[in-house]
Amino acid sequence: MPILKHEPELSPEGIFGLPETDFPWWVAHTRSRQDKALARYLRPLEVPYYLPCREQRARRAGRTFVSYVPLFPGYVFFRGSAAYRQAALRSNLIVQVLEVRDQGLLARELLQIRHLQEAGADLLPYSDLVPGDPVSISAGPFQGYTGVVLRAQGRLRLVISISMLRQAIAVEFERDVVVSRHRESSNWQRDCGAAVS
Repeated sequence: MPILKHEPELSPEGIFGLPETDFPWWVAHTRSRQDKALARYLRPLEVPYYLPCREQRARRAGRTFVSYVPLFPGYVFFRGSAAYRQAALRSNLIVQVLEVRDQGLLARELLQIRHLQEAGADLLPYSDLVPGDPVSISAGPFQGYTGVVLRAQGRLRLVISISMLRQAIAVEFERDVVVSRHRESSNWQRDCGAAVS
């Protein structure tokens, strides 16, 4: 099977600026390996969607192949009224549509991932988040991001999570931009969408 070219990860470009009242977020849990097919289905219907992907390189027979794989396999984030939700369900590519109870939190987490993509960050799937010391990033493209320190083999990564899916992605950064913070209220941990490992 040929490797497909990089397809649009979001549509429209201004998806994050749409009003929440008219365009609430939904999370489509797709059938196995059907996330990109759902994005292709939604695009001509003008259903706003976001399918964050990462570049993956593989060498076979002396050649380098580049593909783009979803950061959260099996999930597509889309926006719209009940009519948009029904349009998505008619694709027969969805196992179920998950209701988003905290619209603001999901919007902030997804926007943070988009900003990291636009900054050229190399995002990696990261599955194990362990609570630790709160930190903030003091310089560079991640300045202002907050998270939790996780120590793993002496390397540091900024981990961005999608709380609703209990999944996360990671991006590496330099140790000298991590500034320790005092532990705040439990609200900080609940609202925090980032961690560092």
